[in-house]
Amino acid sequence: MRAYAPVQRVVGLLLVFLSVGFVPPLLFALANGDGATGPFLASLVTVALIGSALYLPVRNNRRELRVADGFLVVVACWGAVALAGALPLYLVLDIGLADAVFESTSGITTTGATVLAGLDDMPISIRWYRQQLQWMGGLGIIVLAVAILPMLRIGGMEIYKAEVTGPVKENRLTPRIAETAKALWLIYIGLTVICSLALWAAGMNVFDAVTHAFTTISTAGFSTYDASVAQFDSALIDWLLVLFMFVASMNFALHFLALRRATAQVYLHDPELKLFAILLLGISILITVLLWRQGVYETFWESLRYAAFHAVSYTTTTGFTAADVYLWPGTLPLLMILISGLGGCAGSTTGGFKIVRVYLVSKQGLRELKRLIHPRSVVPLKLGGRTLNPEVANAVWGFVSLYIVCIVFLTLIVSSLEEDLVTSVSVVFSAMNNLGPALGEAGANWGGLSDTTKWLMSFAMLLGRLEIFTVLVLLTPTYWKH
Repeated sequence: MRAYAPVQRVVGLLLVFLSVGFVPPLLFALANGDGATGPFLASLVTVALIGSALYLPVRNNRRELRVADGFLVVVACWGAVALAGALPLYLVLDIGLADAVFESTSGITTTGATVLAGLDDMPISIRWYRQQLQWMGGLGIIVLAVAILPMLRIGGMEIYKAEVTGPVKENRLTPRIAETAKALWLIYIGLTVICSLALWAAGMNVFDAVTHAFTTISTAGFSTYDASVAQFDSALIDWLLVLFMFVASMNFALHFLALRRATAQVYLHDPELKLFAILLLGISILITVLLWRQGVYETFWESLRYAAFHAVSYTTTTGFTAADVYLWPGTLPLLMILISGLGGCAGSTTGGFKIVRVYLVSKQGLRELKRLIHPRSVVPLKLGGRTLNPEVANAVWGFVSLYIVCIVFLTLIVSSLEEDLVTSVSVVFSAMNNLGPALGEAGANWGGLSDTTKWLMSFAMLLGRLEIFTVLVLLTPTYWKH
């Protein structure tokens, strides 16, 4: 087991760090006497002890993590946090283990699907904790996407590897990841503070402003109310959330470069961001026209408000709702679920396919059409004027293949467990894309699904969040022979 000592050391430290995260909700419980003091204190002590038990025996092991270790440490950390995060939910609320793990996994992966009802009347410590869990998850995703996945060569961010201050060497995870992570944390926290102040100025109270900023910047989607953003019924708040969801769904490496170079030119010259903005505009216009023509809302401007809000919310996989989208007429609900597959930019907190992959797959398709006409032509694959390494194209096609296989396989399983096919298809899409909202029986809440489906969807949320390859590579015999 000494070969895995560095992995054990990281997981142990992470759990100790997570136990500190129970302090804010514990303080809320103490200050408000909401009955959750004991469970949060027990969770803090239990997780801290487990983390210490893992860390202390290997604390002197200084071997650096290799690339192969990276896959195991990422999956082990996220799995451990999802399980540990479920503890206070299980102890405070009258729910089963499957529900608690599902809610925690949904939070830490910034999916936003919930099995809980009656949020308005829940203990304030739990309402805070759910939002905080998503914010912490979003922070982890940024570090994962920009600092770790490029080196594992399974995400979309390797495309930007040359442009970001390199956190990695050829075959080892190095301390420079800490430098990159620190810069990303500061950007993430800064955006959260700005969003909180904007929402407070727009009319939210301090608690709502901070907690909704948590889940906006993490593009997560949990709310402290059953009605989600519809609770506030404010056009100003809706448009502010649209702005901050868009900013949070940009590549955080661009934010990093913009600050370092003190210029906004990096945003204007990024081909992925340009395509993303064009797609959002086109989708918003399409939904506006459909809502207006079908008479869902009385005026064009009201249709525009709700169309733009949900287009951005679903495409960025945030999952906030300002209306009951699953009750919209015709094919609109299905369209909303499908656009979540686009996701935001690589290196952001969004889930889904990522715009850079959509761009590259489209470019590759057009290239193959040209080759049919001119078989001997050499058409390089370019992004932003740079010719891409063939390995990047292969990784994209590999991701596409596995994404489709996983969607089909999980849908077949869930459809055998749930009676409604629309429910089965939508929950798999929502979980894999880390969206949150679904259709059918899960339209208002996921609580009516079977426990088996909830366990499967918890796995699907991790699978989608960790870019599929990271999880599936551990299931191959080859990995364990390294």
